[in-house]
Amino acid sequence: MRFWPHGVSVLTIDYEGDRMGVTLSSLVSLSLDPPLVGISVGKQASCYELLRRAGAFAVSLLGSEQEALALRFAAGHPPIVHWQGVETREGEVAPLVEGGVGWIEARTVAEHDVGDHTFFVGAVLTVERGPSTRALMYRDREYHGL
Repeated sequence: MRFWPHGVSVLTIDYEGDRMGVTLSSLVSLSLDPPLVGISVGKQASCYELLRRAGAFAVSLLGSEQEALALRFAAGHPPIVHWQGVETREGEVAPLVEGGVGWIEARTVAEHDVGDHTFFVGAVLTVERGPSTRALMYRDREYHGL
């Protein structure tokens, strides 16, 4: 699957003020009526339990110029420096990373156990287009602009 390109985004979660972000390439559109999206998160991921407790999530769709942010949120920085220097704004359910292709916020409506991951289905609450016109993609262990 590493040769199949994936869009890159940052999944953000806020549960009672405990905030986390992680790079994600598993976002999929599931339905337009009602609007549903899906994300796959490993059960060993640092954000896993926080995501389950929060019951909602945001996804910032990264632009081609945001590779440094993708690397940052993939690195697993400790909470004290996790958000330092990252330009964000408040979303309805979690922080949104500024500057990308767009943003999606969703309320979790289902969880499906799938091997070492859980597939979370989210009912879309908000969608917004961002300033970037080129998406960041991940293919064969490298980032590419599209």
